[in-house]
Amino acid sequence: MTALVANAAGEIFELDGYAAVGMAGTTQIPLTLKNTRSMPFGSELMYLPDRRPVLFNRGSGRIETVTENPYAAGQPLFPVTAFNSPGYVISYLGAYVETPKAQALPLFSYGAVGWHRGEFRSAVVGVDREKRQDLRLMKPDEVAVGIEKMRKQMPANRLRSHLEKCALQFGCPAAKNFFLSRYEAPLPAAEQCNARCRGCLSLQKHSDIPHSQDRIGFTPSPEEIADVALAHMKRVDQSVVSFGQGCEGDPLLAADVIAPAIRLIRSETDRGTINMNTNASLPQALQQVIDAGLDSIRISMNSVRENCYHAYFLPKGYRFSDVLKSIELVVGSGLFVAVNYLNCPGFTDTPAEIDALRRFLKAYPIHMIQWRNLNFDPLRYYKIISDAAPDGAPIGMKNLLAQIRQEFPHLKFGYFNPPKEKFGN
Repeated sequence: MTALVANAAGEIFELDGYAAVGMAGTTQIPLTLKNTRSMPFGSELMYLPDRRPVLFNRGSGRIETVTENPYAAGQPLFPVTAFNSPGYVISYLGAYVETPKAQALPLFSYGAVGWHRGEFRSAVVGVDREKRQDLRLMKPDEVAVGIEKMRKQMPANRLRSHLEKCALQFGCPAAKNFFLSRYEAPLPAAEQCNARCRGCLSLQKHSDIPHSQDRIGFTPSPEEIADVALAHMKRVDQSVVSFGQGCEGDPLLAADVIAPAIRLIRSETDRGTINMNTNASLPQALQQVIDAGLDSIRISMNSVRENCYHAYFLPKGYRFSDVLKSIELVVGSGLFVAVNYLNCPGFTDTPAEIDALRRFLKAYPIHMIQWRNLNFDPLRYYKIISDAAPDGAPIGMKNLLAQIRQEFPHLKFGYFNPPKEKFGN
C-alpha cells in the first residue's frame, strides 16, 4: 500500500518507495490489502501540521520517520490520514510523530490510509450499512426547500431556527435529515453539562482545541420541542427523534423540560421512536424521562473502567458508579439500551479493556454497541489513558469485534440509533 504524504502547500501525493503505516498505541504495522478496504464514500483526507509521517521503507525493509520532501530539498513532509464516513470503525490510526511545536489536533478521528492501483484505501471495519448520513442523499437544494417549508410551518419556533443554523452553518447531517424528512431528527435542549469531556464538540473553554459547533444558547420550551418532534414523526415512517446532540450539554440536565415534551408528543401520536443520547449520570432524572415515555437510550462511554472513564469525561458532581446505576435502571426498564462506545485503536483493543468489556456485558445485558471512532488527538489520548491505567499490546480492532460477536451473539453492532420497528432485528 503506497504511502500518502503532503507538502508544505497541503498538496497530497503518493510517495514511491514507501508503504503506508498504521498505528495502534505503540504498535506500528504496514498497511496491506488484507487490513484495508476501499475508502468509504464521504470520507475526507487531511494532513497533520507540525507532524512527520512514519512510513515503511521498501528498500531497507524498515519503518522510519520521513522528515524531508524528496522532491523539494529542505522542505518538510506531513502525514496524511482519513476521517472516515459514519458506520466504519478505524482499525489503525495513521502513524506519525510530533514536532516540538505541535498543537493539539482538531476533533476528528485520524484513520490510516494508503493508495493502491488508483484508489484510496482505509484501515476500517464496517459496522453499519444504513445510509442515514450519506452526503449523496443530502442535496443542498432539497435541504433548502425543507428549511423554507419548516420556516412557514413553525415561524416562531426557536428550536427549528437552531436546527436551521446547524444544517447550514455547521453541516450537521442530523439537522439536514430533519429538513429532508428522513430517518432521525435531533432535539437539542440542554445548555449545561456535568462533564468536561476532553473531546466535547460544542464547548472547549479551557483548551487549545477549537470546538466544532456552537452549543445551543437557550432551553426550548416543551411545546417547541414537541412541535419539532411531531413535525418529523408524523411525516416519516420508522422515524427517530433524539435528545442529546453534539450541539448541547447532557439532556438529563434538562429533564424538567424534556419529560413534559415527551408527554406532549405521546398525547398526539404513538408513531416514531423517542431516543436519548446521554452520559447517564443522573439516575433520578433518567427515571423522570423514562416515566414520561422514552423508548430508547444511548449511553456514551470511552471505557467501561472507572479510571479511564474519569480521565476522559472529567465528570462534575457524579461518578462512574452513577452511570452504572443508570445502566442497571434502563436494562430493567424495558427500554432499548445501547452504549455509544468511543473506541480508539491501541486502547479499546488492549487486553485489560477487552476483559473489562466482557465483564460489563455479562453484568449489564444491553442490546447494542454503537462503535464510534473517538474524535480526539490520538497521541494526547494515549497519554491521558496510560496515566490512568497502563495497558498491554493491542490485539487489533478487527479481532476485538470478532471476539465480542462470538461471545455475545445476540448483541447488535451498529452506528445509528434504530427505530423501534427494528429493536428485535
